[in-house]
Amino acid sequence: MKIVKLNAINSTNTFLKELVRSSVVENYTVVVTDHQTNGKGQFDNVWISEKGKNLTFSILCRFSNLEIQNSFYLNCAVSLAIFNVMQRYIKNKLKVKWPNDILSSNKKLCGILLENTVSNGKVQHAIVGIGLNVNQDKFPIELPDASSMKLLTGKEYDRDTILNALVIEIEHQITFVEKLQFDVLKLNYEKVLYRHGKPAMFHNGKLGNFLGKILGITEQGKLMVELENEDVEAFALKELRFM
Repeated sequence: MKIVKLNAINSTNTFLKELVRSSVVENYTVVVTDHQTNGKGQFDNVWISEKGKNLTFSILCRFSNLEIQNSFYLNCAVSLAIFNVMQRYIKNKLKVKWPNDILSSNKKLCGILLENTVSNGKVQHAIVGIGLNVNQDKFPIELPDASSMKLLTGKEYDRDTILNALVIEIEHQITFVEKLQFDVLKLNYEKVLYRHGKPAMFHNGKLGNFLGKILGITEQGKLMVELENEDVEAFALKELRFM
């Protein structure tokens, strides 16, 4: 792997996208920074990270035959990779919250942002942005659900060691995408899915607040939820919110 280290940058995803546009960049190139001034999360949210404490990085993933309708399996692969590495360090109630937040004891440990470049119905490459809370031990009051590896275990971690382990595991999990072994990824993802098979409260624009039970995901990555009347609805990313 090639790792580009920067002291500070507005966004590793933005930097890597511009690098790909302007030069030849090898697959699995990583851009990592000590300080991300304008980190991005899902739905245009901002990812806040204390300088020098955490891992904020992006990785380039190229594909030769990934149809756009199967692109959610890349999300599964990356989520599983981070989950698997975190399991080596953290034992308390580690889960993947749909679509790709990594939780421990219901606290958010890691966020993922995938940005795909598509041509002729296929994903040419993806920029995978990852923000992992490693050694930060205090979070802003507006982030009551945030946690870190240090807070969860009481230990400080070498960020380079964690980064190398993550990139190796991401490469491994993406081999299932490249081999079109989507059934393996779906099965493993659903095994670690937050609130899978358990009643939970949700909010939807049409249904309002409602009680449902997560059954799994569709092939397109929608969340399948069984309602109280036993109907099953499939929700896209912006259609459903956990309460």
